[in-house]
Amino acid sequence: MGAGARATGGPSTEHQEFIASVRALLTKHAGSAAVRAAMDTELGYDETLWRLLCEQIGVAALAIPEEYGGFGASLVESLLVVTELGRTLAGVPMLGSAVLGAQAVLLSGDSAACERLLPEVAEGARTIAVCWAGTGGWAEPGVHCEDGILSGTAHYVLDGLHADTLVVVTSDGLFEVESGAAGVTRRAVPTMDPTRKLAEITFAAVPARRLASADPALTARLHEIAWAAVAAEQVGAAERCLEMTVEYAKSRVQFGRAIGSFQALKHRMADMYVLVESAKSASYAATVAVAEQSPSAAEDVWAARTHCSETFTTIVAEMVQLHGGIAITWEHDAHLFFKRAHGDAELFGRPRRPLTQTA
Repeated sequence: MGAGARATGGPSTEHQEFIASVRALLTKHAGSAAVRAAMDTELGYDETLWRLLCEQIGVAALAIPEEYGGFGASLVESLLVVTELGRTLAGVPMLGSAVLGAQAVLLSGDSAACERLLPEVAEGARTIAVCWAGTGGWAEPGVHCEDGILSGTAHYVLDGLHADTLVVVTSDGLFEVESGAAGVTRRAVPTMDPTRKLAEITFAAVPARRLASADPALTARLHEIAWAAVAAEQVGAAERCLEMTVEYAKSRVQFGRAIGSFQALKHRMADMYVLVESAKSASYAATVAVAEQSPSAAEDVWAARTHCSETFTTIVAEMVQLHGGIAITWEHDAHLFFKRAHGDAELFGRPRRPLTQTA
């Protein structure tokens, strides 16, 4: 596997085999009961599952270069894992740490920080949380720097409550703060989606190590990675919602017939299928464009972020309606996917459509 993948028709045969391996492990260890048990813990995810993913498949090492202890693959492989995790709603620190955190360190260009932090990230022994959003979202950082001293509050931080290292995005650049630093206060915040933990992290005159100076291209690149990753997760979750709906329609009997045999419901599920397949194509195109830093990356990411958000929210709404009353009970997973859909639609904000260049 490598960065040479092309979005000509979806994942290659090699990628499909890789996806099958990830899905098999998640099917065995990340079922509904396991996810529900994990979301009630303070950590918010199953440490054993994360260790298995890192040790048996090496998910955290995929997009980390070999010189820093990784596999030297690409973001394509990492986001294929994110897609599979979306199918299960498992809250392991793949998106927040192994993708966004590791990429932030790599983008900084600080080789000393890469050598010090990334080998443990690749092993799954260290997690990184990116502290970014202000009260109004990710357009403006919530933390500010003056003479190497950080002050302010980062909101909606993925995996922030227990992360070993904090990478802080400010208008003055990227900074590193280690876990337990004096002046850092972390607080878990209530979320609509109980399967995903978010934190609010406050910095009160905290000395920090500079990783990179302010660079709009760096933050734009980090944003594109985040949006592409969320789109990949949305596709995995939407596909699973469609599967659950079809399975239910085949087994639920009404008026002496399986409800899936009624033409009106067949049409609705066919429409769901078309939406999911188009979202998969958009997401994969964005994934490859971002991984290869294609000139079309901004446009591809905008299209994927927009279409995958709309697809996921539409699919979960249809799933709830076609399941009927059972879908709004705590015992059924439909409401968990519904909440993830609405949380994902706002995560990292929404990109503006890039201006199209004309000849």
